[in-house]
Amino acid sequence: MHILVTNDDGVQAPGLLALAQEMRALGKVTVFAPDHNWSASGHVKTMERPLRAREVTLADGSSALTTDGAPSDSVALALLGLVKEKIGLVVSGINPHENIGHDVTYSGTVTAAMEAVIGGVPGMAVSLNAPDDFHGVLQYSAAAQVARQVAAKVLTEGLPEGVLLNVNVPYLKLEEIKGFMVTRQGLRVYRDALDARIDPRGRPYYWIGGEFPTGIEEQGTDYGAIKDGYVSITPLQLDLTAYAALEKLKAWEL
Repeated sequence: MHILVTNDDGVQAPGLLALAQEMRALGKVTVFAPDHNWSASGHVKTMERPLRAREVTLADGSSALTTDGAPSDSVALALLGLVKEKIGLVVSGINPHENIGHDVTYSGTVTAAMEAVIGGVPGMAVSLNAPDDFHGVLQYSAAAQVARQVAAKVLTEGLPEGVLLNVNVPYLKLEEIKGFMVTRQGLRVYRDALDARIDPRGRPYYWIGGEFPTGIEEQGTDYGAIKDGYVSITPLQLDLTAYAALEKLKAWEL
């Protein structure tokens, strides 16, 4: 099996390396990731400029490919032929913070896995629920081992067409994780705030800031699961149609 490993934090991110090392237990691994951080970039496809790609060396001495494009560009370039050997699975991560609820529309980690599914290849995204006020070196080993277990199941069982997995792992030691839970998207609570400033030439500029987002701890949701100490596995689909609203809209007299 040939597995493509990518992320949105940059090719030298420690979470990417931990993920790649665990995926090697399942088959051949190619790492192809952006050359800088694309967090909260969403689903980007670069069309208005050329993309560059080059080979780099990771911290463990292994080789990887990197591009000046977005996470989804990394996947697209690989699937379109820059990586010659056929790819059987794309695994994106490990993101240092959870991607839950509406995060999936912003997350470069998740949208890289979406790009895989668009290209006809199974995809999964892996994120770690590290504390937002954490200072120090994050430990990714437990999340990487969880990712290997889920990836092994994807390789043997397959996924429905048009479906990707969004995996969120609590920041615990492996033996402290209570188990796996298949969940639905929960509700993310954002506390964004506009920070307006003036530059030295008297012109206004803006930061979108605010407190770190939280979530609603509801049973059966991604956020509820990780807060209870479980790995959350949420199946996401590319079809965004709101089927429950179809008949109501058809009744409109337009």
